[in-house]
Amino acid sequence: MGDREHDPRTTGGLQSRLDRRDFVKACMAAAAAVGLPATVGLRFAEAAAAGLKPSVIWLHFQECTGCTESLLRTSHPDVGELILDLISLDYCETLNAAAGHQVEAALHEAIEKNDGKFVCVVEGAIPTRDNGIYCQIGGRTAQDILTDVASHAAAVIAIGSCASWGGIPSADPNPTGAVGAPEILKGSGKPVITIPGCPANPYNLLGTVLQYVTLGTLPALDDLGRPLFAYARVIHEDCPRRPHFDAGRFARQYGDEGHRLGHCLYALGCKGPETHANCSLLSFGEVGAWPIGIGHPCFGCTEQAVGFRKPLHAAAELPADAYPPIEPEHGTSATAWAGVAGLVGGALLGAGFVASKKLGETEEKS
Repeated sequence: MGDREHDPRTTGGLQSRLDRRDFVKACMAAAAAVGLPATVGLRFAEAAAAGLKPSVIWLHFQECTGCTESLLRTSHPDVGELILDLISLDYCETLNAAAGHQVEAALHEAIEKNDGKFVCVVEGAIPTRDNGIYCQIGGRTAQDILTDVASHAAAVIAIGSCASWGGIPSADPNPTGAVGAPEILKGSGKPVITIPGCPANPYNLLGTVLQYVTLGTLPALDDLGRPLFAYARVIHEDCPRRPHFDAGRFARQYGDEGHRLGHCLYALGCKGPETHANCSLLSFGEVGAWPIGIGHPCFGCTEQAVGFRKPLHAAAELPADAYPPIEPEHGTSATAWAGVAGLVGGALLGAGFVASKKLGETEEKS
């Protein structure tokens, strides 16, 4: 480590622990993790080496800081270190060293210096009832701060369900009138990318930031502003327990035989069939520590009509095409293949029986 501290190829942050080659590999791995070409990661690393770090202003409102905490504690690659080394985080209440008037001055300075160029990341819901008095920072309401900062930003990223659509603060009866950033910025003309989840998957934020700062474009979005690379499919389609669903094997109670054997959790209230997210494809809990991975049903945290609204263990609504194939490109359904396999197997067994019978008759005659 002593030699690396003096290595001219390293410039602090993640690079202080990685040489140039490892740093580039980490960037390429991060790009690949979210479905971007490795060349994007390479270009990102080159831009960082040239000192071209985009300014980011990170706002916190009604939330638990869980999205920031999950980001800072994700590794393989270390997303927190990677992002902090590749961007210029000019304001973030969780990580600011300053406080009070000093940090407010830093916010205004960052806005003026990067007017129209910085990315505004929003974490937390925004209360609107009673003129937004339920969340104030420096004497200003969350609504005033978001409207002001976003008006100077190049793009806005709402991370987590709270910022995307209101999340837990907006659960009925929603006493503070909490809403997401898109509702506040509706009609502002600013692009708002939503990355829901409780907490949001840090890799989804990384993929969005990678593409924006490297290519100058935003990922393809659905009608709710969610990146299609992460939210185009429901968890049920790619769930590791999906084969058990297709075969009709379900856990009926916690701790029963089906539960111990890792069978499908639909009967326990899994919301995977109606929850758009890539949790089953891109784990960010290190060792598969996401709800289904530890034996608990998905509770639909990315969906406004599901998470924090439907009873936790109530059965999910199965769309008409929930049984295979869910998408046409999946090919012939598992149940159809099972039928075909049964017919083929039956035919083979029948043929075998007939052949053995004829062979027996032949031996008797001889």
